[in-house]
Amino acid sequence: MAVRPGEDVLITADTATDHALIQVLTTAVAQADARGSVLTIPRLPFQGKLADPYVPQVIDGAARGCTVWIDLTFPYLAGARVCDEAVHDGGVRYLLGGDMGAAGLARLFGGVDLDVYYAVHKAFDEATAAAVDRPVRITDGLGSDVTFTLAKPAFTKPRRAHQPGLYFVPGSCTMFPSPESVQGVLHVVASFHEYYARFSEPARLVIDGRIREVSGGGAARGALQRALRRAAGGDYGHVIHFTHGIHPAARVTGESFIEDMRATGNDAVGLGVPFWLPGGGENHPDAILSQQSLWIDGRPVVQDGVIIAPAPLATLAATLVPKIGAGR
Repeated sequence: MAVRPGEDVLITADTATDHALIQVLTTAVAQADARGSVLTIPRLPFQGKLADPYVPQVIDGAARGCTVWIDLTFPYLAGARVCDEAVHDGGVRYLLGGDMGAAGLARLFGGVDLDVYYAVHKAFDEATAAAVDRPVRITDGLGSDVTFTLAKPAFTKPRRAHQPGLYFVPGSCTMFPSPESVQGVLHVVASFHEYYARFSEPARLVIDGRIREVSGGGAARGALQRALRRAAGGDYGHVIHFTHGIHPAARVTGESFIEDMRATGNDAVGLGVPFWLPGGGENHPDAILSQQSLWIDGRPVVQDGVIIAPAPLATLAATLVPKIGAGR
């Protein structure tokens, strides 16, 4: 987050946040000669704009008084009014930390050479940016098979947070489809809807421009269906992003959406309306596809989670390995 001496750093947490993580971050803020504060609130029922009625007013004042904001609430505050105003009007650098714990932080930020990681991330983004308006296909071992037309990137994920804006934990590359172009079937193994959890059996999404059918998923299917309907104002909405996890130290624990989606080969499929577009906010449940394969313009790029082409990207990706002694 490129914290500078004298800056005011706000850490927001909720009653489920890992207290060890709060301690680690407040210590790091002090070591950077910055001024840290921690604000803990009850866990929100929804993320983003649907959380607005539940966000304590004290967060407004705290957000106005900081230059760096690390958000450890989950559901998170990204997309809520207070976050939008802080980032767009208040010049705040906001990190969506979500539900990662102290061990997850150590793996995601300390378990890999971040310079190597961001080199791979940049190369993957360049490969997809060069393929705008080209066809993409994604499959997995559970029977998922979707196609879509690649759209222009909605945002980038820089190495350092030097400018006001919304920032993300390292670990995943994002691909944006033209929403109406998405066709096929997804079999997802976990989802962040009203909470994050793995399904007792994979949930099946049938997509024809919009999400037409949701089945499977066991008892948690109801929570996913409710989240989708909130997102789209009554129906199930669109698929609005795909990702590709490239973090070699990330673990799939079933306890952290932020970490699970970043494990190598995993795909957080964004559903509904994204928080970075008008009418978004909470309208962004995610579902996880496991160990995907990916083709761009008919050419294989990822096979069973592993980047295999183009050759320069595959060679670079092969150098992205966990640090020795990273505590995996």
